[in-house]
Amino acid sequence: MAINKNHEFEELNGIKCAIVEKNASQERVDFLQPLLEFNNYTVVIQASPPPKAAPAPAAAPAVEGAAAIETPVATPAPPETFTIGVSDVMFNVTNAIFGRLLKTKRGSTVTLAYWKEKEQYPHDQIPYYENVNS
Repeated sequence: MAINKNHEFEELNGIKCAIVEKNASQERVDFLQPLLEFNNYTVVIQASPPPKAAPAPAAAPAVEGAAAIETPVATPAPPETFTIGVSDVMFNVTNAIFGRLLKTKRGSTVTLAYWKEKEQYPHDQIPYYENVNS
C-alpha cells in the first residue's frame, strides 16, 4: 500500500511494480513504453479492469390503458485502458520528471510538457521566461 497518491505500487502480471499511470489509452502506452525502456526501466503493462456498471435507471410508472413499451438501452463499450508500471518499485513519476532523471532518445531531458505530450520535443535548453509558447 502506498503512503500517498504520488508513489503507488501494486502487482501487475505477477510482478511488483511502481505505477506510472492508470487508465492509459493505447496511444499513451505507445508513447510511454519506449521512453521508459530507453531509460532502462522494465515496463509492465496490464489491461485495466472495466469500470463498474451503473445501476439501471428505474422504470417509469405504467399508465393505465397504455401498452408498456420497453426500449433496450444500448450501453457503449468502454474504451480499453491499461495500467502502466515499472518493475523498479523506487520509481516515482514526479521525482523522475522534476529531478530531470529521464532522457529522450535525442539526449534531451524530459520536461513536464513533453511527458504530458503537449510538446513534440522537450525544450529543456530554453529558459522558461524565453519560451513564448507557455
